[in-house]
Amino acid sequence: MRAAARLVTLSLTALAGLSGCAGPHYLTSRPLDLSAVKAPTASITRNVILVSIDGLRPDAIAKFVTPTLQRLMREGSYSLSARTIMPSSTLPSHTSMLSGEPPEQHHVTWNNVVTAEQDVVEFSTVFSVARAHGYRTAAFFSKAKFSPLQRPGSLDYSQAPGGWWGKWASARTVSDVTAHLKTEKPNLLFVHLSDPDSAGHSSGWMSAAYGRAVQATDSALSDLLAAAEQTYGAGNYSVLVTADHGGHGNGHGTKDPLDVTIPWIAWGRGVNAGAIADLTINTFDTAPTVLWLLGVEKPEAWDGVPVMKAFRALEPAAAD
Repeated sequence: MRAAARLVTLSLTALAGLSGCAGPHYLTSRPLDLSAVKAPTASITRNVILVSIDGLRPDAIAKFVTPTLQRLMREGSYSLSARTIMPSSTLPSHTSMLSGEPPEQHHVTWNNVVTAEQDVVEFSTVFSVARAHGYRTAAFFSKAKFSPLQRPGSLDYSQAPGGWWGKWASARTVSDVTAHLKTEKPNLLFVHLSDPDSAGHSSGWMSAAYGRAVQATDSALSDLLAAAEQTYGAGNYSVLVTADHGGHGNGHGTKDPLDVTIPWIAWGRGVNAGAIADLTINTFDTAPTVLWLLGVEKPEAWDGVPVMKAFRALEPAAAD
């Protein structure tokens, strides 16, 4: 169990949000001294891309034209009955996704800068653990509210919109990722895409506008995979695609199954093709799965467990 006391600091992104600045904000950490740490040798892959599609309901994948998501499901391993946490809101859910813990452990229950209890909460995330083992990390957020997860020292590169309510379209975010991958090769790449959530709030979940947003995000995901293929090479990376929550009507955050049921898809190196049956996947299992793929042991305090059933045994991945 985690101790109750936590060290709190203020990030550059949070400062920008509090000032109301509307521009993008970037965080780059000092180069990690790899003389004292070495990447593990018994990993499934050296490169993991984690994609979170904000507000994506599992049933939207079949209802709307989503060739990329359907291809990943067809060729990969997946569950359309994974579960997020309560409250089923963006920041608490992403904190669980990236920290391996439920809200009872990480205590992030607020959902924006205005109602934040802390600006940066110092606890381990998938970024900090991976980076401590010599892996390079990068995160691209499409909303401004993620400053608690952009802890200095945990990310080699991070970006998010400025302001309290800053938001970028999926195409814009993936364009920035593509540009980054032309010069950098992060071992752990997190990409947050926000279009479905925005359309759900404005026009309703499963509405025509929501469907167009899902399709636009699917197209952006296709562009992201094309860029990854150029950077990492075919068969040299694994992809996890999931969501923070679903939604119904014009909102989410409740215990309604439409809010708390999310997709969870694994594709790429080491994957077992087919639906994942007889296994309940929680969103806080995602971070442990990322670390397991990279050959890193999850912190003892994490409640989540790696979804090993989605993958098969492989020869250890070659070091970069």
